[in-house]
Amino acid sequence: MSKNTALIAVALAGLLGSVAASAADMPANDGAKMEKCFGVAKAGQNDCASKSGGHSCAGQSKKDMSANDWKNVPAGTCTSMGGKLDDMKPMAK
Repeated sequence: MSKNTALIAVALAGLLGSVAASAADMPANDGAKMEKCFGVAKAGQNDCASKSGGHSCAGQSKKDMSANDWKNVPAGTCTSMGGKLDDMKPMAK
């Protein structure tokens, strides 16, 4: 095996390993439709940036059930959990 072939093989193995690790971190949804639900995420368990701009990434919420932080939930379950779908209006506190 030439040096170039070996380098390509190593690069591909690293790429495939990182893709597999990323897929393992993603929640399984088995094809179910999901929706953003605000006000149901526990501190540090939000799925992405806050509505208010207080932080820009998943896992950075500071308090439980913040009206500005969201979590993906199965479609149709948000309001039954006490959350609110994103209509760009802040939730009442």
